[in-house]
Amino acid sequence: MLLISWNVNGIRAVVRNGFLDFLEKYNPDILALQEIKATENNIPMEVRYYEGYYKYFNPAKKKGYAGTVLFTKIEPINISLGIGDGRFDSEGRVITAEYNKFFLVNAYFPNAQHGLTRLDFKLEFDEKIHEYLNSLRRRKPVVICGDFNVAHREIDLANPKQNLKNAGFTPQERAWMDRFLGDGYVDTFRMFVKEGGHYTWWTYRFKARERNIGWRVDYFIVSEELKDKVRNSWILSEVYGSDHAPIALKLNV
Repeated sequence: MLLISWNVNGIRAVVRNGFLDFLEKYNPDILALQEIKATENNIPMEVRYYEGYYKYFNPAKKKGYAGTVLFTKIEPINISLGIGDGRFDSEGRVITAEYNKFFLVNAYFPNAQHGLTRLDFKLEFDEKIHEYLNSLRRRKPVVICGDFNVAHREIDLANPKQNLKNAGFTPQERAWMDRFLGDGYVDTFRMFVKEGGHYTWWTYRFKARERNIGWRVDYFIVSEELKDKVRNSWILSEVYGSDHAPIALKLNV
């Protein structure tokens, strides 16, 4: 199976920038999108009626904000939206698809924001989704993908020392990631690539992407029961259209 996750930073904008060509070229079995910034009615018709996929939408109640979408060629046994907490679920941050052998969770984690004004909100979400994933995992293995809005280690961003107190690289966010991965979850990209310099998000300013001054904040993570089923995990750095690059996972299930 080929799974792709992508923070599109606006579904309507990415459609104008070649999204349908991307779908045709990579033809994933499962495609998880984050930050669609659209209600279901505002999603372009060519996306809503694109053939070959079951599609599930979880927009935020607030217009032009957050939201997730899941495309899947395999019909899920069950679909659920959110994690059971209205504070987070109103922002359309999570879609869970149950398949025969695993759960797929598409998640858009909150951003702690400039000045860390939403750090507490993000950390609460982190803990809640960790509990939620563990509850799923008691039933069958889990794949979680999406924009986690945190660079885990210094090798996961170009300028770690300058960002020690900034959103996405605070000690609190990184400590949560340590605890999460230490609880039997595997960062699949690091199974194959040990060095730094590989990023999934770049600011639009300062020609950051051309200069590769970025952050790795998008992840495919599997519960350790699936580790031996992972065949590859990589960044589609050649794909443009958003300030994030898509990420891919090849899973033998």
